[in-house]
Amino acid sequence: MHGTSTTKLGIGVIGCGNISMTYLRNAGLFGGIELRACADISADMAAVRAKEYGIQALGLDALLADPEIDLVLNLTIPAAHFDISFAALSAGKHVFTEKPLATSAADGQRLVNEARSRGLLLGSAPDTFLGAAGRRARRLMDQGAIGRPVTGTAFMMGRGMEHWHPNPQFYYQPGGGPVFDMGPYYLTMLVNLLGPVERVMAMATRGQEERLITAEGPFKNTIFKVGTPTNVLSLLEFRSGATVTFGASWDVFRHSNHPIELHGTEGSLRLPDPDTFGGTVSLSERGTDWQDFASEGELYGARNWPYAAPDRANYRMLGVADLVRSLQTGNTPRASGSLALHVLEVMEAILRSGETQGSVAIGGDVVQPALLTEEEASSLLA
Repeated sequence: MHGTSTTKLGIGVIGCGNISMTYLRNAGLFGGIELRACADISADMAAVRAKEYGIQALGLDALLADPEIDLVLNLTIPAAHFDISFAALSAGKHVFTEKPLATSAADGQRLVNEARSRGLLLGSAPDTFLGAAGRRARRLMDQGAIGRPVTGTAFMMGRGMEHWHPNPQFYYQPGGGPVFDMGPYYLTMLVNLLGPVERVMAMATRGQEERLITAEGPFKNTIFKVGTPTNVLSLLEFRSGATVTFGASWDVFRHSNHPIELHGTEGSLRLPDPDTFGGTVSLSERGTDWQDFASEGELYGARNWPYAAPDRANYRMLGVADLVRSLQTGNTPRASGSLALHVLEVMEAILRSGETQGSVAIGGDVVQPALLTEEEASSLLA
């Protein structure tokens, strides 16, 4: 084996689209991992990324057969997540996949079972809850800053994709919709702070039956039919007894709801957008003025992303680094397959409740992920 490969885990990336640039760029921040190869359905795309990062462009089968690849980072489209992750596990590789874990909870369960039976690690995005804001909120919750959590709200609201995405139709068909697209960020953060969800009730509607594409591109000024709910209001009952309203909508022009607020017997906690690693966490103790905790000066909280969203702290790959470290420590990876499966089950339950108008129970044996301490967080750096 070459160079430092005995100490570093070799990573092979499958899927070289937009999101891959974030992971590839961030890989250098972390110790214990080394990018070695990439593959894509488009060989040209794989070649471009390989050249940019000085790694090998391989075909899918060659990458899965390569003994230098210890972990597959699955950055394909959601519909391909199950097949690629299952193939990688079957080839004896650890896997970390973009969200969602799979497009159905049944497939997600198969992946978790396969990894377990082979003694391999399975992880999944989002890992945003491991960022500075998520760690701060978790420490405050664990310290009892708001006492026993009683209630809360989480809102992901906007106008959808058709004003900026050149071909947004797929977002509005079954398997798409705001719950599946953005739900993982909000639900993963809530489970990180409150533990697992036990029961769900929801109402699901569509604000419009058809949508007009105004984004530049081949479909500009064309209309498409909406095939899935675009406005979902749900109630989440947590095993801990806390109840939270979660709203996800693409039928909202403008609103004033905070992304996440939690209220307990001793105070209230306010969180930033869980699709970022930074942002400000605010605490009110027993009704006093909000006390702000900024993330910019904290680890994985500084704004570091020069493209498209310069206001963001984006440290995607942090969950991979934590998973790789857990191979040495024997701890459960925090952004684990079982956590992602639980979130997938909750999302399915929300949609099912919206259809059946009844409450849906969530089973499973998932536990709240362990707090990522500041010491552990800094030990992951290169």
